[in-house]
Formats: sequence, structure tokens, C-alpha cells
Amino acid sequence: MKNKRIVFKVGTSSLTNQDGSLSRSKVKAITQQLALLHEQEHELILVSSGAIAAGFGALGFKKRPTKIADKQASAAVGQGLLLEEYTSNLLVRDIVSAQVLLTQDDFVDQRRYKNAHQALSVLLQRGAIPIINENDTVSIEELKVGDNDTLSAQVAAMVQADLLVLLTDVDGLYTGHPQKDPTAKRLDRIDSISKEIIDMAGGAGSSNGTGGMLTKIKAATIATESGVPVYICSSLKEDALLEAAEKTQDGSYFTAQDKFLRNQKQWLAFYAPSQGSVWLDQGAVKAVKEEGKSILVSGVVKVEGAFSFFDIITVHDGETGQVIGKGRTRLGAAAIKDLLHGQKPKGIVIHRDDWITITPEVELLFTEF
Repeated sequence: MKNKRIVFKVGTSSLTNQDGSLSRSKVKAITQQLALLHEQEHELILVSSGAIAAGFGALGFKKRPTKIADKQASAAVGQGLLLEEYTSNLLVRDIVSAQVLLTQDDFVDQRRYKNAHQALSVLLQRGAIPIINENDTVSIEELKVGDNDTLSAQVAAMVQADLLVLLTDVDGLYTGHPQKDPTAKRLDRIDSISKEIIDMAGGAGSSNGTGGMLTKIKAATIATESGVPVYICSSLKEDALLEAAEKTQDGSYFTAQDKFLRNQKQWLAFYAPSQGSVWLDQGAVKAVKEEGKSILVSGVVKVEGAFSFFDIITVHDGETGQVIGKGRTRLGAAAIKDLLHGQKPKGIVIHRDDWITITPEVELLFTEF
């Protein structure tokens, strides 16, 4: 087996006792497996939930809090306690770990994205195991459902991992709810994420965790579109991490797309905030989607927003309203409108090098959250 760069995501339910508190024995079991994989010279990143679980008891809460401020306070205490558990267990095997706290802003801002990528690259090259979590103490938006599922996929895409493993309390994606539908069957291999797959993923996870299967499909979309295969498997098996690194037969395996997005295109597709929109006529829609052409002023039928030169804008099919992609504009909204009022409107709105097509499935997933 060749050495791999693997990102593991471990959810709250895989780290906690029945009362929602942090299980030291479960953390120890995870770190022991990470150590064995590290000794086999794999490059490893762990995206770990559990900061709130580790901290709420120390603050006197009898159960996992539900209020945002209480969650943030618990995370502030728990981040240190959680990292201490990982660090002390890894140091026994002479393995250095590093805490990395990220928020969505670290992916939205291109400069911060580059800095995060460089820091993670150095840590991996130096043999450390980065342990990543969202910065829950100061983040509000990031505490929503699926935060670390999405984060793990963003990290895996950023570092161009060989595999993303999502460990959870179920052993993959089923055609129905496995506890309610006796006919439900696990999907062992998924080559493309269709609307049917998204529909299968509806439903919530356990009461201790914040992520359901739908968030894992969103994560799988980000990763596979960026060239990273994804394996969803159960954390309940004794050697779950070791097995996931060696074989992917006991869960759901999502294959990476052959034509995957490089970092710049990833940023455009998943992170870049849109400052406005344009709608295209059918000739322009065909030219950009089927022929790989740039978007010209002559194909624009509607402009919305006060965007400026070099802003990111969303592009719609003028007939259906469907989002077809995003790109960096070479003309501001006012300039496009002025040109459209001319007799022969000319000019490039979005060059094909600054463009990313967005499929209906991707658009559906990312409007769910």
C-alpha cells in the first residue's frame, strides 16, 4: 500500500459517552490508530468535533447546551481539553500534533486560504499531525449543522488529499433509513452525486452530533469535485481508521471526478461570495455550457446588483432562472448596462479562464444550508 495523505473527520457521536461528555477511551483509541498509520509514513490530518462535549461539564452544565453563547463558552474550555487528550496520547509515540482553528473566512479570503494551505503543508512535511476544528468560540454561522463535515472536505480539497474518511455512527449511505426500513440497502460505491443520492441522504444524525447524512453528501460533493475520493464508514469498529486507510469495502465509497477542480476553481465554486448576477439568452447559455466559450455582453439579458470590475458574480439561464455558474467579471454592472444600450454591444463579461460551471445538483446541495 502506497503512502497516502489522508484526512479523517471524526464526529461528536464518535467521541462521546452516552451522556454527551467526552470519552477519553474513544479519543485514545483514535490516537493509537493515527500513530500506527503515522509510523507507516502516511500524512495525516484529523478534523475533530468534540470541543463542546469536552467543555460543557467543566462549566457546570448537566447536558450539552443548546444556546449559542453556552456552546461558545463550552467550546472555549473544551478546545484546550480536547487537544490535551490528543497531544498527550500522541506524544507517548513521539508524534507531534498541532492545533489549527479555522473558520469559513479562511476559505473565502484568497490570501488567508493560501496562508492556511502553506501552514498545513509545512506541518505535514515536518511529520506533524494537524488537528483541526472550527473556531467555535468566535463563530456563530459555523455552529450550524454539518460544520466539520464541510470543513473536512474543504481541508481535504485544499491539501489535495488522497482520501477523505468521514467516520460516523452509521456505516455508509443507505437507500432508506436502515433503522426504520428493513429493505434499505447500503450503497457501496457512488460514481456521481445525483438528485436521487441527495434525496436518499435526508435525515438527521444522533442527538449528540450536529451532522446528518445530508451534510456528508455535501462534503463528498466538495471533495470529489476537487479530485478527492470520500469514504463514509462506521466509527464503531475497533480499528475503523486503520481499515479505512487500507480498504474501502465496509462503507460507502465516492469516487473522485476525473476532471476535478484545481484550487482556483474550487474557490470560485464553493467559497467565493457573489456580488451580483447576470442572466443570459439561450445562445449564450449554450456557448458557455457546451462550447466552453467566454460570456459576452451581447448574450446578457438582465443585470442585478451593483457589482464592480473583478467582482465574483452568479450567472443564470435567462429562460429558466437556473444558476449555471459563477465567475470573475471584467465589467462592472453599470458598464454592462451602458454597453447593452448601444447598437452593437461588445465586450467580455467573464472570460472562460475565470469561470466555473455549477451543476443543478451542486446548486441544490448548497442552497440547502
